[in-house]
Amino acid sequence: MNSPHLIKIEHDLSILSLEELEWLLKRIEKQVQERKKISNNLTDAKYLNEQLVAMASDLEMQTEIDSINHEFYLTEMDGLEKL
Repeated sequence: MNSPHLIKIEHDLSILSLEELEWLLKRIEKQVQERKKISNNLTDAKYLNEQLVAMASDLEMQTEIDSINHEFYLTEMDGLEKL
């Protein structure tokens, strides 16, 4: 990875003191961890979505959901008015 931006950053780093480099290193590490966390959350959401799609297309799951809906149909309507 030798983009012009990285080359400039590398040059600029050579000017910094040791304390400044350590501070910057901590900041970079924090940003990397935050981005990893966001990436993991997106991956988890994508995985969960894939699992939900698989469940929705599963015939046994559809049969069970229909059975539950049928069983509770009257109870759900009991005492409720349309809003």
